[in-house]
Amino acid sequence: MDKIKIAIVGTGNCASSLLQGIEYYKKKDGKDAIGLMHWEIGPYKPYDIEIVAAFDIDKRKVGKDVSKAIFELPNCTTVFCKDVPNTGVKVEMGAILDSFSEHMRY
Repeated sequence: MDKIKIAIVGTGNCASSLLQGIEYYKKKDGKDAIGLMHWEIGPYKPYDIEIVAAFDIDKRKVGKDVSKAIFELPNCTTVFCKDVPNTGVKVEMGAILDSFSEHMRY
């Protein structure tokens, strides 16, 4: 069975929670999976998700492994799995097509 391969556009709070969750549930089984509605969808479990690309426009994140970028400011989500291992996926610079939030300027 292949993994579900995903690319992340924006390594903000949602991406942080997703990557932390994938790592957190690697050490669980269906009985211990508190917080998930469905432990299994078809043949896939949470740890079957693999990050293959990541993009952001914040220079605090670009060039870093996505596992580190998800903890950079201005992210402020709850950290529940601080030991996300390196993924080997570097955050690439995304295209700025319109604008960006003022809190990202520094």
